Amino acid sequence: MHKREIYLLRHGEIDRNYETRFVGHIDLALTENGVLQAQRWQSVLAGCAFGTIYCSDLMRSLRTAQIIADGTNSRVQVARPLREINLGEWDGLARDDVRARFPNAWRQRGEDFEGYRPPGGESFSDLSARVVPFFEQVVRRANGRELIVGHAGVNRVILCHVLGLPLANLLRIGQDYGCLNIIERVDGLFRVKVMNARVERDPLSGSGPSLGKG
Repeated sequence: MHKREIYLLRHGEIDRNYETRFVGHIDLALTENGVLQAQRWQSVLAGCAFGTIYCSDLMRSLRTAQIIADGTNSRVQVARPLREINLGEWDGLARDDVRARFPNAWRQRGEDFEGYRPPGGESFSDLSARVVPFFEQVVRRANGRELIVGHAGVNRVILCHVLGLPLANLLRIGQDYGCLNIIERVDGLFRVKVMNARVERDPLSGSGPSLGKG
């Protein structure tokens, strides 16, 4: 039996003011809480022997990966294919503003969620076309366990791929800030063992970080 495990983490929290905005290639830093989330994962994952920790070149992904790597002997490898979806002219804009200013484009996006491209940007099909081949490459090269620190869109297209879901269902998959997914591949077959797990501090025992699933 040939077994590989891919730990798929979303970067830590960014400025909450961007929760109602389109966030793609805009380069945002982690908040203090985002740093804390990464530090807690560093503690939880310290005993894991990752061959490599892969991340995008955007600050929120790279910083999360670097913090976790500080607790392991793993090296960080920056991979541009792991960048979040390119939202073009919509990047950083409030969703309500886009809906009000560009009603036809908003309607087109709703009718073709998988294939619609914002002006100057990518569709989710485009995102999948660059992310999935890289993910499959990581799986092929894996010798045991690897870690990918991705983004919400990136992680969701990977999970759609391994679960056999159409990209139109992408937003049905929860990906909270700092959440962990664990994907196992045994003899060529994928299985999602953990999805959208958060790391939390147990307030009663004071025993440090523990996994909380959400």
